[in-house]
Amino acid sequence: MDLLIKISDSLLEYDPDETVQFVEEALNNEIEAKTILSDGLIKGMDKVGELFKNNEIFVPEVTMAAECLQEAVDILKPYLSAEDLDNGFKIVIGTVEGDIHDIGKNLIIVMMEGAGFKVIDLGCNVKAEAFIQAAKENNADIIACSALLTTTMAVMPEVARLAKAEDFDKDVKLIFGGAPVYEKWALENGADGYSDDAASAVMLVKKLLNL
Repeated sequence: MDLLIKISDSLLEYDPDETVQFVEEALNNEIEAKTILSDGLIKGMDKVGELFKNNEIFVPEVTMAAECLQEAVDILKPYLSAEDLDNGFKIVIGTVEGDIHDIGKNLIIVMMEGAGFKVIDLGCNVKAEAFIQAAKENNADIIACSALLTTTMAVMPEVARLAKAEDFDKDVKLIFGGAPVYEKWALENGADGYSDDAASAVMLVKKLLNL
Protein backbone atom coordinates (compact mmCIF):
# COMPACT_ATOMS: atom_id res chain seq x y z
CA MET A 1 0.00 0.00 0.00
CA ASP A 2 1.41 3.38 -1.00
CA LEU A 3 0.35 5.01 2.26
CA LEU A 4 2.27 2.49 4.35
CA ILE A 5 5.39 3.16 2.29
CA LYS A 6 4.87 6.90 2.76
CA ILE A 7 4.55 6.39 6.53
CA SER A 8 7.69 4.28 6.59
CA ASP A 9 9.66 6.76 4.48
CA SER A 10 8.37 9.77 6.42
CA LEU A 11 10.38 8.78 9.48
CA LEU A 12 13.48 9.69 7.49
CA GLU A 13 12.04 13.11 6.66
CA TYR A 14 12.23 13.90 10.40
CA ASP A 15 8.95 15.82 10.32
CA PRO A 16 6.43 14.57 12.93
CA ASP A 17 3.60 16.54 11.32
CA GLU A 18 4.13 14.72 8.03
CA THR A 19 4.22 11.31 9.70
CA VAL A 20 1.05 12.07 11.65
CA GLN A 21 -0.65 13.34 8.48
CA PHE A 22 0.05 10.07 6.65
CA VAL A 23 -1.06 8.02 9.67
CA GLU A 24 -4.34 9.92 9.90
CA GLU A 25 -4.84 9.53 6.14
CA ALA A 26 -4.27 5.78 6.47
CA LEU A 27 -6.82 5.58 9.28
CA ASN A 28 -9.31 7.53 7.16
CA ASN A 29 -8.73 5.01 4.39
CA GLU A 30 -9.70 2.25 6.85
CA ILE A 31 -6.25 0.70 7.08
CA GLU A 32 -6.08 -1.14 10.41
CA ALA A 33 -4.08 0.60 13.10
CA LYS A 34 -1.99 -2.50 13.82
CA THR A 35 -1.10 -2.70 10.12
CA ILE A 36 -0.05 0.95 10.16
CA LEU A 37 2.10 0.22 13.19
CA SER A 38 3.75 -2.96 11.92
CA ASP A 39 3.98 -2.35 8.17
CA GLY A 40 4.50 1.41 8.29
CA LEU A 41 6.10 2.69 11.48
CA ILE A 42 8.08 -0.34 12.65
CA LYS A 43 9.39 -1.01 9.15
CA GLY A 44 10.41 2.62 8.98
CA MET A 45 12.33 2.37 12.25
CA ASP A 46 14.01 -0.79 10.96
CA LYS A 47 15.29 1.32 8.05
CA VAL A 48 16.47 3.99 10.49
CA GLY A 49 18.33 1.36 12.47
CA GLU A 50 20.00 -0.06 9.39
CA LEU A 51 21.10 3.36 8.16
CA PHE A 52 22.47 4.22 11.58
CA LYS A 53 24.35 0.93 11.76
CA ASN A 54 25.94 1.72 8.39
CA ASN A 55 26.92 5.24 9.53
CA GLU A 56 24.64 6.82 6.92
CA ILE A 57 22.75 8.75 9.60
CA PHE A 58 23.74 9.69 13.14
CA VAL A 59 22.29 10.16 16.65
CA PRO A 60 20.46 13.46 15.95
CA GLU A 61 18.65 11.90 12.98
CA VAL A 62 17.74 8.79 14.98
CA THR A 63 16.40 11.01 17.75
CA MET A 64 14.22 12.96 15.31
CA ALA A 65 12.93 9.77 13.70
CA ALA A 66 12.06 8.43 17.16
CA GLU A 67 10.11 11.63 17.87
CA CYS A 68 8.12 11.07 14.67
CA LEU A 69 7.45 7.51 15.76
CA GLN A 70 6.29 8.56 19.22
CA GLU A 71 3.81 11.13 17.91
CA ALA A 72 2.43 8.66 15.38
CA VAL A 73 2.02 5.94 18.02
CA ASP A 74 0.14 8.42 20.22
CA ILE A 75 -2.33 8.91 17.35
CA LEU A 76 -2.75 5.15 16.93
CA LYS A 77 -3.15 4.21 20.60
CA PRO A 78 -6.93 4.74 20.76
CA TYR A 79 -7.30 2.33 17.83
CA LEU A 80 -4.97 -0.34 19.14
CA SER A 81 -5.59 -3.08 21.67
CA ALA A 82 -3.07 -3.75 24.41
CA GLU A 83 -1.95 -6.80 22.45
CA ASP A 84 -1.21 -4.69 19.37
CA LEU A 85 1.14 -2.48 21.38
CA ASP A 86 2.70 -5.33 23.34
CA ASN A 87 4.64 -8.19 21.76
CA GLY A 88 4.64 -10.02 25.08
CA PHE A 89 8.27 -9.35 26.01
CA LYS A 90 9.39 -7.11 28.88
CA ILE A 91 12.56 -5.08 29.27
CA VAL A 92 13.85 -3.60 32.52
CA ILE A 93 16.16 -0.67 31.77
CA GLY A 94 18.10 1.88 33.77
CA THR A 95 21.26 3.94 34.07
CA VAL A 96 23.50 2.33 36.68
CA GLU A 97 24.28 3.60 40.15
CA GLY A 98 26.44 6.73 40.24
CA ASP A 99 25.35 7.85 36.78
CA ILE A 100 22.56 10.33 36.03
CA HIS A 101 22.83 10.43 32.22
CA ASP A 102 19.66 9.32 30.49
CA ILE A 103 19.47 10.68 26.92
CA GLY A 104 20.61 7.42 25.34
CA LYS A 105 18.46 5.36 27.68
CA ASN A 106 15.36 7.40 26.89
CA LEU A 107 15.94 7.07 23.16
CA ILE A 108 16.21 3.29 23.52
CA ILE A 109 12.92 3.26 25.44
CA VAL A 110 11.07 5.09 22.66
CA MET A 111 12.41 2.72 20.04
CA MET A 112 11.76 -0.41 22.11
CA GLU A 113 8.19 0.65 22.81
CA GLY A 114 7.70 1.44 19.13
CA ALA A 115 8.83 -2.11 18.36
CA GLY A 116 6.20 -3.50 20.72
CA PHE A 117 8.21 -4.18 23.86
CA LYS A 118 6.91 -3.40 27.35
CA VAL A 119 9.61 -1.27 28.98
CA ILE A 120 10.02 -0.79 32.72
CA ASP A 121 12.16 2.33 33.16
CA LEU A 122 14.04 2.40 36.47
CA GLY A 123 15.49 5.83 35.73
CA CYS A 124 19.03 6.84 36.68
CA ASN A 125 21.41 6.01 39.54
CA VAL A 126 20.01 2.47 39.77
CA LYS A 127 21.60 0.00 42.18
CA ALA A 128 22.47 -3.48 40.90
CA GLU A 129 19.96 -5.02 43.30
CA ALA A 130 17.17 -2.83 41.90
CA PHE A 131 17.67 -4.23 38.39
CA ILE A 132 17.32 -7.76 39.74
CA GLN A 133 14.30 -6.96 41.90
CA ALA A 134 12.49 -5.23 39.03
CA ALA A 135 13.23 -8.14 36.69
CA LYS A 136 11.77 -10.58 39.23
CA GLU A 137 8.69 -8.45 39.95
CA ASN A 138 7.91 -7.90 36.27
CA ASN A 139 8.95 -11.31 34.95
CA ALA A 140 11.30 -9.53 32.57
CA ASP A 141 12.97 -11.09 29.55
CA ILE A 142 15.77 -8.51 29.27
CA ILE A 143 17.77 -6.39 31.70
CA ALA A 144 19.38 -3.42 29.96
CA CYS A 145 22.08 -1.45 31.81
CA SER A 146 23.41 1.89 30.59
CA ALA A 147 26.44 3.87 31.74
CA LEU A 148 28.11 7.00 30.44
CA LEU A 149 30.92 7.17 32.99
CA THR A 150 33.88 4.80 33.15
CA THR A 151 33.65 4.91 36.94
CA THR A 152 30.12 3.45 36.93
CA MET A 153 30.79 0.52 34.59
CA ALA A 154 31.62 -1.71 37.56
CA VAL A 155 27.95 -1.86 38.50
CA MET A 156 27.22 -3.91 35.38
CA PRO A 157 29.26 -7.02 36.36
CA GLU A 158 27.53 -6.83 39.75
CA VAL A 159 24.14 -7.02 38.01
CA ALA A 160 25.38 -10.08 36.12
CA ARG A 161 26.68 -11.67 39.34
CA LEU A 162 23.37 -11.15 41.12
CA ALA A 163 21.42 -12.50 38.16
CA LYS A 164 23.53 -15.66 38.23
CA ALA A 165 23.12 -15.96 41.99
CA GLU A 166 19.34 -15.77 41.59
CA ASP A 167 19.63 -18.56 38.99
CA PHE A 168 17.57 -16.72 36.42
CA ASP A 169 20.45 -15.58 34.26
CA LYS A 170 19.60 -18.33 31.74
CA ASP A 171 16.07 -17.00 31.37
CA VAL A 172 16.76 -13.26 31.54
CA LYS A 173 19.18 -11.84 28.99
CA LEU A 174 21.51 -9.01 30.02
CA ILE A 175 22.60 -6.25 27.66
CA PHE A 176 25.10 -3.51 28.47
CA GLY A 177 25.69 -0.23 26.66
CA GLY A 178 26.89 3.34 26.95
CA ALA A 179 29.82 5.48 25.86
CA PRO A 180 32.65 3.80 27.85
CA VAL A 181 31.37 0.24 27.32
CA TYR A 182 32.68 -1.93 24.50
CA GLU A 183 31.63 -5.38 23.30
CA LYS A 184 34.59 -7.46 24.54
CA TRP A 185 34.34 -5.98 28.03
CA ALA A 186 30.56 -6.43 28.16
CA LEU A 187 30.67 -10.09 27.13
CA GLU A 188 33.56 -10.85 29.52
CA ASN A 189 31.59 -9.29 32.39
CA GLY A 190 28.37 -11.21 32.11
CA ALA A 191 26.40 -9.58 29.30
CA ASP A 192 24.60 -11.65 26.70
CA GLY A 193 24.91 -8.79 24.26
CA TYR A 194 26.25 -5.28 23.75
CA SER A 195 24.90 -2.30 21.86
CA ASP A 196 26.48 1.09 21.33
CA ASP A 197 23.33 2.82 20.07
CA ALA A 198 19.56 2.73 20.33
CA ALA A 199 18.85 1.38 16.86
CA SER A 200 21.26 -1.52 17.30
CA ALA A 201 19.79 -2.23 20.73
CA VAL A 202 16.41 -3.04 19.21
CA MET A 203 18.00 -5.42 16.72
CA LEU A 204 20.09 -7.00 19.49
CA VAL A 205 17.05 -7.64 21.69
CA LYS A 206 15.14 -9.18 18.80
CA LYS A 207 18.10 -11.46 18.09
CA LEU A 208 18.46 -12.52 21.74
CA LEU A 209 14.74 -13.31 21.92
CA ASN A 210 14.68 -15.05 18.52
CA LEU A 211 12.14 -12.60 17.11
